[in-house]
Amino acid sequence: MLKARFLACLLALALAATPSLSPRPALAATAAEINRDATTALNQLFAKTPDAKKLAARAKAILIFPSVYKAGFMFGAQYGEGVLRKGNKTTGYYNTVAASYGLQAGAQAFGYALFFMNDSALSFFENSQGFEVGSGPSIVVLDEGTAKTATTSTLTQDVYAFIFSQKGLMGGLGLQGSKISKIDKK
Repeated sequence: MLKARFLACLLALALAATPSLSPRPALAATAAEINRDATTALNQLFAKTPDAKKLAARAKAILIFPSVYKAGFMFGAQYGEGVLRKGNKTTGYYNTVAASYGLQAGAQAFGYALFFMNDSALSFFENSQGFEVGSGPSIVVLDEGTAKTATTSTLTQDVYAFIFSQKGLMGGLGLQGSKISKIDKK
């Protein structure tokens, strides 16, 4: 818990130096704000990538992180808050946190959505004490071109991810190493 707070503070300091990424603070959003932003982000994803909407119709649940903020110079951190939806019903709130070290510099904001395609992947996610992307169910990141060629016979993975609304500049973007944990929101 202390590590996550340290990373969130590090990220907030880095974002303060880059105000053009977001007009409002990334941290401490209310449940209503997260739901509103998730709905907007999902609608924009569906408008830009209609095949994501087809995938959503088959998904058991969708975890939407409308805004994830990533910043770093040698040490990096990322943080975002999101919502898990089954159908149109919100069933929980989550955060995503990651830290990195290496040759890196910059700041960026992006969103992503994870489409859970089967009950076993969703159960693994819901029952884990902090879901780590890169362990557990296999996750495939889809871009617009890959999504257009996806059919019921080619969609065989547990979880599909779409990354969207990228702003800012930072070398490399990935979900590997992120930790997703359930949070309480009111």
